[in-house]
Amino acid sequence: MPSQNLPPDLSALVQTVRLTAQQKEGDCLALLELLRLLEAIHFEIRDTLFRDALPDNRQRLYRLLKDIEQEGGWPYIKRMQLRALLEHIEEEGSDEITSGESDGGHTAS
Repeated sequence: MPSQNLPPDLSALVQTVRLTAQQKEGDCLALLELLRLLEAIHFEIRDTLFRDALPDNRQRLYRLLKDIEQEGGWPYIKRMQLRALLEHIEEEGSDEITSGESDGGHTAS
């Protein structure tokens, strides 16, 4: 994420979000709640303030499109696909099986 050259208010926001995420490290549900909140804020800004600020003439539209092209495209929040989640679970399961074999088949619960 391009966080250099940000205005001070956005830089502080990035630091706050990262600190909040780090404080929730290891807590899947808390991190999921944070991601949902960020997604909701993204949609709220896009569907209100951003939509209202869209260009109303060709010159402004050109500047917007030029910025999108030069600075990395349209903002997008990608959701984790169920397949990736299942693959992660399968990897964890194979690690448990491997560690269970190495300790004589006994896994700690």
